[in-house]
Amino acid sequence: MINFLPFSESLQIKKQDQKRYIFDPIRKKWLVLLPEELVRQLIVQYLVQEKGYNRNRIAIERGIKVNGLSKRCDILVFDQDMQPFLLIECKAPEISLSADVFHQMAVYNMQLRVPHLMMSNGETSYICKIDVKNQEYTILEDLP
Repeated sequence: MINFLPFSESLQIKKQDQKRYIFDPIRKKWLVLLPEELVRQLIVQYLVQEKGYNRNRIAIERGIKVNGLSKRCDILVFDQDMQPFLLIECKAPEISLSADVFHQMAVYNMQLRVPHLMMSNGETSYICKIDVKNQEYTILEDLP
């Protein structure tokens, strides 16, 4: 189980006009602090600090086309060749990680064909390695 809590110390949070904001270091802007955004920013800190991913290879809310519709994936990480490597779907802590969430990610991945998927609500995370050719997946304990 991945513990994102230690990375909360790296988050920049401010209060302005009775609202709380969190700084997104990837998009370089302040966003309203919503539960899902908190999870997203904790995961970004984990990716950069713990796993050593280059922040220049991380995209947040990247637009994609799925069956002709415009969608946004929460976090998309690219490899050294700038090919999609990891797709992460973030949910608020009170949202359970159901088959519907996994289906949403799988639909996005039909377009992207990313070899690693993760879904997390900050408390629970599921990670899998996708074998697109054989249409199989393997559950992983941690991110590669």
